[in-house]
Amino acid sequence: QVRLVESGGGLVQPGGSLRLSCAASGINIGFYVAAWYRQAPGKARELVATITTRNITNYSDSVKGRFTGSRDNAKSTVYLQMNSLKPEDTAVYYCNIARFWGQGTQVTVSS
Repeated sequence: QVRLVESGGGLVQPGGSLRLSCAASGINIGFYVAAWYRQAPGKARELVATITTRNITNYSDSVKGRFTGSRDNAKSTVYLQMNSLKPEDTAVYYCNIARFWGQGTQVTVSS
């Protein structure tokens, strides 16, 4: 049974940082591209970052230069380092590997 569990979300002030983790079990993540998505209230789910099996990353324009995706295949974990957070980054963040999704972790950026 494949399971993805996100963690690291929370409430942070504008300009702050958070590091999200996605721990995978039941799947060898080394074979798959990993992705981070987010969904704000009333909006469609948005692709934020992709991390290839060789740690090549791509980002949406809205987070480029502020967010950094990475992975540790040996630990079956994918990460999203989020810096210079803005209120518009507030959303539930989801990890996606192959066809599997985590339950999401809430990120709220507010003063």
